[in-house]
Amino acid sequence: MLQQRTIKTLTRSVGVGLHSGQRVELTLRPAAPDTGIVFRRIDLPEPVDIAVCAEAVVDTRMASTIGAHGAKVHTVEHLMSACAGLGLDNLYVDITAEEVPILDGSAASFVFLLQSAGIELQNAPRRFLRIKRAVEVREGEGHQLKWARLEPFHGYKLRFEIDFAHPAVDSTEQCAEFDLGQGNYARDIARARTFGFTKDVEMLRANGLALGGGLDNAIVMDDYKVLNADGLRYDAEFARHKILDAMGDLYLVGHPLLAAYSAFRSGHALNNQLLRAVLAQPDAWELASFDSEREAPQGFARPVAAW
Repeated sequence: MLQQRTIKTLTRSVGVGLHSGQRVELTLRPAAPDTGIVFRRIDLPEPVDIAVCAEAVVDTRMASTIGAHGAKVHTVEHLMSACAGLGLDNLYVDITAEEVPILDGSAASFVFLLQSAGIELQNAPRRFLRIKRAVEVREGEGHQLKWARLEPFHGYKLRFEIDFAHPAVDSTEQCAEFDLGQGNYARDIARARTFGFTKDVEMLRANGLALGGGLDNAIVMDDYKVLNADGLRYDAEFARHKILDAMGDLYLVGHPLLAAYSAFRSGHALNNQLLRAVLAQPDAWELASFDSEREAPQGFARPVAAW
């Protein structure tokens, strides 16, 4: 059977929250089969567990925030993306503040942490959420149109198109595609950083956001160009980061997906709406597992190789 996966040993990191600017300690710990991914706020008088699921998402402004029992964890999408890219099913995430550290603004540091801890196969079948028919959500019209779609596919692939009307973005590839069974997540997607514009920084900070952001953990642009001295990591880094985000947002459903995802100008809010739209239609999905590697989609049978 295709087995569930966790990490072999615990691993730790320290950083700051992108929006809160708070120092935060993160400890990733192995979890038993069928635990899922559970965030644990250990800084509270009584620790609070927040189990990952689509309904746990309580805010999607600028990031994906999950919550339960009055506690929240902000900006979970980059760590969740790393878990999706490496095929991790079960994990405890102990956290000492209300926001996951931004680290370098991508998922690469989380991939490094998880692979350093080692990937362990568990004696329980991986359960995939298989899309049986297309589901789409749309918002706006004309120049304001945004949409996201999931369609049946024996595997997991993503296609994202951006449209920012900004010279620095327009000079790069506006569309990116990634197939988890064919590509290499750590190489092709994980290093793509979050990005922002200097014209938005004052407004964001006035609203208590982006307090921990800077050139060391984001791509920053003025009205014309990228300000980071080292430039971009990929020609399509902006579009690839949107795929990175989408993989994290969609993994909040609590299962790896068997689907083709495509989107135009989508974001955290629309991605979560898409998950909820799927779950609201029982005939659009089913849970599936594989008794043998031969039945599974190409590239899904073995843990992702280390760096």
